[in-house]
Amino acid sequence: MVGGGGRKRRALAAFLCLLGLMASLSCGGAARLEDGSKQKLEVQKHLKRLNKAPVKSIQSPDGDIIDCVHMSNQPAFDHPYLKDHKIQMRPSYHPEGLFDENKVASSSASKEQANPINQLWHQNGKCPENTIPIRRTKSDDVLRASSVKRYGRKKHRTVPQPRSADPDLINQSGHQHAIAYVEGDKYYGAKATINVWEPKIQQSNEFSLSQLWILGGSFGEDLNSIEAGWQVSPDLYGDNNTRLFTYWTSDAYQATGCYNLLCSGFIQINNEIAMGASISPISAFRGSQYDISILIWKMQTEPYMYLILLHRIPMKDTGGCNSGTATCWATGRPSSSRT
Repeated sequence: MVGGGGRKRRALAAFLCLLGLMASLSCGGAARLEDGSKQKLEVQKHLKRLNKAPVKSIQSPDGDIIDCVHMSNQPAFDHPYLKDHKIQMRPSYHPEGLFDENKVASSSASKEQANPINQLWHQNGKCPENTIPIRRTKSDDVLRASSVKRYGRKKHRTVPQPRSADPDLINQSGHQHAIAYVEGDKYYGAKATINVWEPKIQQSNEFSLSQLWILGGSFGEDLNSIEAGWQVSPDLYGDNNTRLFTYWTSDAYQATGCYNLLCSGFIQINNEIAMGASISPISAFRGSQYDISILIWKMQTEPYMYLILLHRIPMKDTGGCNSGTATCWATGRPSSSRT
């Protein structure tokens, strides 16, 4: 009797332990399911903020979807500082000497003028007037980021200081870069012509870029930065294509700024170029060479207005940027703004 009772008690204890284990597993599974549902909902809400209702959509050969969104409905105007912003379609002036190159090279460039930047999606259509092309963000794009909040943003600790040409071995961010810079005076802008390549990326968390980078302030908390160029970034775009990009920050890459149009604060006015879309064609070793020319400047009459003009030229083309082929963007963000 005693032995039988002991076996019954042990069986009952084992049964209760089993029930406890099943409850624990069930709770753990429910927690994971809840976390997954919460993340999915968060991603969907973020996609709804980024992907505005299009007037027209264009399927790009590389798998991108380009949405033609009405200019007044672009993500920039989600920012409270830009709610009543009046879009300036053309700059009130151009930097001195900008068109001198055209005058010098007019005889040789009369038949061979600069062309707007070509992108793969152009093969399948174009956006109507008064709209801008925006690369549609997919859920996979957001899920590759460390968090929804960090999607489209640089990591503060991995941004190299432009005056250091050595890899950052202290925090192991591993940036290796070649630079040319100027400092010590008052500058209102810069221009660069950049050869376009498609470097091979070995790991998904690596990237390669070539850019024009304008800085103001220090790398503490008051850094203002605006960048433009091309990049290959599988982590951001999900492939190894060479893509046009911009980036800005007004607080040293901490709380403000992002790539392209992935947050509010950067206003686009051109209907031909999609930021973040693939550039085509690209340069080939011992083959044809292609450049993009980028101009960034600050308008003195509008303290917070920057304009970028971009165009693509074959290497043999010596013609300068002209208003007929220029692509313009403008930022109207106060330096104290937060996104």
